Amino acid sequence: MEERVLFTVEIPMRCSPNILFEFLATPSGLQEWFADKVDNNGEQFSFTWEGVTDEAELVEKVENEKVKFRWDYYDDGEFFEFKISQSPVTNETILSISDFADSDEVEDQKMLWESQINDLKYRIGS
Repeated sequence: MEERVLFTVEIPMRCSPNILFEFLATPSGLQEWFADKVDNNGEQFSFTWEGVTDEAELVEKVENEKVKFRWDYYDDGEFFEFKISQSPVTNETILSISDFADSDEVEDQKMLWESQINDLKYRIGS
């Protein structure tokens, strides 16, 4: 079995942190770019793609700064996380995505996230 490793993708976004946060933390926002359908019941989120549903727990949410989920099938120490920051030099909004993947699949997973973020950028007009 491959070792699972944490990786991070950072992408500049042309929008305010509070607009970006809505697309990362709410079912309606996530449904715009991340999954075909997103529902939540408290801290439990259901993400559906092409009729297949995966469950994730909302582990942490900090307004306009961070959203952290853990898939039900992940080990306890694994998660995927969206962090929002602003560059002190350019004042540009930066989205950082941290996730886990098998060590031989990290580059593929980064490309998948970058593709998803391109959809997000399109939706927010960035």
